[in-house]
Amino acid sequence: MRNVFPAAKPDEPMRRYTAWKIGGPADALLEPKDSDELVKAINKARENGIPVTILGGGTNVLIADKGIRGLTIRLAKSMKDVFFDGDSMTADAGALYPVLANTSAARGLTGMEFATGIPGTVGGAVFMNAGAYGTETKEVLIHAEIFRDGEIVKMDGDELELSYRHSVLHEHPEWTVLRASYRLRPGDAEESKRTIKEFRAQRMTGSPSKPSCGSTFKRPPGDFPGRVIEAAGMKGRRVGNIEVSPVHANYLVNHGGGTAEDAMELMRIVREEVAEELGIELEAEVRVVGEA
Repeated sequence: MRNVFPAAKPDEPMRRYTAWKIGGPADALLEPKDSDELVKAINKARENGIPVTILGGGTNVLIADKGIRGLTIRLAKSMKDVFFDGDSMTADAGALYPVLANTSAARGLTGMEFATGIPGTVGGAVFMNAGAYGTETKEVLIHAEIFRDGEIVKMDGDELELSYRHSVLHEHPEWTVLRASYRLRPGDAEESKRTIKEFRAQRMTGSPSKPSCGSTFKRPPGDFPGRVIEAAGMKGRRVGNIEVSPVHANYLVNHGGGTAEDAMELMRIVREEVAEELGIELEAEVRVVGEA
């Protein structure tokens, strides 16, 4: 692996790169500086039969205790450029969504305020049609540039089949988001900043401070996962060092040294209890990556 990717970090512990602070070692971790370097790395890996895993900001992901085989490519804090053209904004896949909220608001452009509540990256947000405070990515997305089948193509929201926490990328994990463009509206910069401040305050008061992946489960039809998990009496339930947060039941927090095995077991228990007590089937929002 080192001969193929000399710039990659070997046997890198992935707990350093995830919001949950969980994860075994990646065989090799590469942080490309731009989309050209990203595409070259993917092509080189495929030429050499090396599996590729793309990681954004490390939120909404659970990396297995045995780590990730092959090449892991991390985009957050490397591919993070943001450009403006009139009322539109284009951002690299590694740009953080809260940064997009602040940057667009500073230019007097509205529509991206919701992004302050999403701690992930552009690539991850397109992948799962991330949303918060009543707005989803598909409502502002013009198109995303996707590297697929050896070429770069632009795909709009319909082509990406964006729906609640889903996109066609789930069925094509080999496709990679390079950047995305958003249609915004001229507005009052100070009003946008006030909205962002309010959203941020809501998130700070309603979310636990200990490491987690964010929302663990998707919304069940007509309800909220935190409410049904609490109703099933699961707040404070613990496996090892992973606990259903007493602050918000849809957050499974890591008290330090928690493992992916513990997290998976607690998720299983939560699903079973909610199904038994309330007849509601919860679906995981967090994506499990790596070797179990």
